[in-house]
Amino acid sequence: MRIASLFLVLSLSAFSFADEKDWKQTLKAELPRMGHRNWIVIADSAYPLQSGAGIETITTRAHHLEVVKTVFEMLEKSNHIRPVIHLDSELPFVPETDAKGINTFRQELKTLLKDRKVESLPHEDIIAKLDKAGKTFKVLIIKTPLAIPYTSLFLELDCGYWGPESEMKLREAIKTKGK
Repeated sequence: MRIASLFLVLSLSAFSFADEKDWKQTLKAELPRMGHRNWIVIADSAYPLQSGAGIETITTRAHHLEVVKTVFEMLEKSNHIRPVIHLDSELPFVPETDAKGINTFRQELKTLLKDRKVESLPHEDIIAKLDKAGKTFKVLIIKTPLAIPYTSLFLELDCGYWGPESEMKLREAIKTKGK
């Protein structure tokens, strides 16, 4: 019985390590296939294991903000997609007294996001958007060991070569020509 338990622990440890080594490879393989309406989530350790058909969760022991940085670096090399960044609107209100390290985390995240547009929504609203997206589109969740609440970063992918302004002009042209 003791040997079987030890084998189980070693097997699970090997599985966790495999996840650790493979998260970058998984992301690199998925990015060319992803497009607008897909999502990438960099999640803290308490983030739930969602079960929608299009939702995949991978784990890593990498530092949360290092994962954020790496994901942005990979996205910048992908000209076909760009991220629309969502953060939990609760994040600015979490006190350091209840979540040790939150002030440092917010400052470091602010530095990483310096020139990027960020939208804040209540956590439950973002989860609802992910649930809906996961029914039809791929959602890739990269779960980190970070143990600070409301620190997940949600990236809703949009077309990298066709922006909202171009889409509005196209729709206006269609409306005008259709009359």
